[in-house]
Amino acid sequence: MKKIISVVGARPNFIKIAPIHRSFQKYKSDINHLICHTGQHFDEKMSKVFFDELQMPKPDFYLGLGGGSHALQTSRIMVEFEKILLDEKPDLVIVPGDVNSTIAASLVSSKLHIPVAHVEAGLRSFDKKMPEEVNRVLTDHISDYLFVTEKSGITNLKKEGVSDAKVYFTGNVMIDSLVNFMPFIDKSMFIEKIGVNKKNYVLATFHRPSNVDDEKNLTQLINALNNISKVREVVFPIHPRTMNNLKKYGLFDKLNDNIIVLEPIGYIDFLSLSKNAELVVTDSGGIQEETTYLGVQCITVRDNTERPITSEIGTNHMIGTDFNKVVDASISILSGEVKSGSIPDLWDGNASVRITKIIHDKLFSQ
Repeated sequence: MKKIISVVGARPNFIKIAPIHRSFQKYKSDINHLICHTGQHFDEKMSKVFFDELQMPKPDFYLGLGGGSHALQTSRIMVEFEKILLDEKPDLVIVPGDVNSTIAASLVSSKLHIPVAHVEAGLRSFDKKMPEEVNRVLTDHISDYLFVTEKSGITNLKKEGVSDAKVYFTGNVMIDSLVNFMPFIDKSMFIEKIGVNKKNYVLATFHRPSNVDDEKNLTQLINALNNISKVREVVFPIHPRTMNNLKKYGLFDKLNDNIIVLEPIGYIDFLSLSKNAELVVTDSGGIQEETTYLGVQCITVRDNTERPITSEIGTNHMIGTDFNKVVDASISILSGEVKSGSIPDLWDGNASVRITKIIHDKLFSQ
C-alpha cells in the first residue's frame, strides 16, 4: 500500500484536489490518499463550505495556519508539515496551484527526499512582483512530476531546462470539478434568489493586492463598476480583503444602487452566477479558465496572465489595469462585440483520471 498526501491551503486548491481524490478511489486497494489542509485561507467558514460542497472528506490533517506575512505563513506551514511527513512517511506529496502552502509543502518534502507532484505546473505570468509567480517557479523546479494544464506550460518548462521526462500534459483539474458539478450548478436557484435575469448582468470579482490594496486603484475600480452598472446590473461578491479596504478608505458607500453586493458565496452558486452572466469582470486566474470552458465573455483586469490559452483561443479579454479601458471594453461587449472562443485541448473533465493513472503506474513500476 502506497501513501500519498495532497496539500490544500486556499479555496482554488480544494477545487483542484477534489477530482483527484475522487479518481484515487479507483486505486484504494493500492493507494491511501490523505489530505492536509494548512488553513492558509483565513475564512474557515468558507473553507468548510467548499469542503462540504465539493463532497470531500474531512481533512486527515488540519494545521490552522492562516494569516501573517508571506514569510511567517510559509515558515509555519513548513515547520508543522514537516512533523506530518516525519510521522506519516508518504511515498508522494501532491501540491496544486501557486499559494504559500504549495511552495512550503514542496520545500519540506524535497528536503526529506519525498517526491513531489505539482498539479497546474508550468504556468507563468513572467511578473516576479506576484508572489504566486515566485511560488510557481520554485515549486516546478523541485518537483518530480509536473502536470500541465495547457501547452504554454510545456514550452515554459522546456525553456527553463526542466527534463521532459518529468512533464505530463494532462489537462485542467479545475474543469474536472466544473464538469462533475454541472448538474448541481444547473439546479442552483441562486440567480432567482438575488433577483437577476440570466444573461442580463455583469459578474465582478476582485481580490489582487495591485487592484484592491491601493486607495487610488480601488477608487478607480469602484468608479469603473459604477459606470458599468449604468448599462447592466452588476453582481459583486466581495472578497474579505476587498471589503476591508473598501471600508478602510470609505469607498463602500460609493457603490451605485445598481450594484448587488454579496458576501463571498459557495462554489456551486458562484459557478451558476458565472455560467449565466453576460460578462465577467475579474482579476482571478481560475475564473479565466472557467469562463473559457463555459463560453462566457470575461475581462481580466491585469497586465498579464499565466493562462494565455484563455485569451488565445478562449473568451478571455486581457484589457490591462487601465479602468477606463475596462469600462470601454465592457460596454463594447455588452453592445454585442463578443469574442467567439473554443475549449482548450484536454479540458474535458478527465484530467484527474490521467493524473492518478500516471501516479499509480509510476509508483508501482519502481
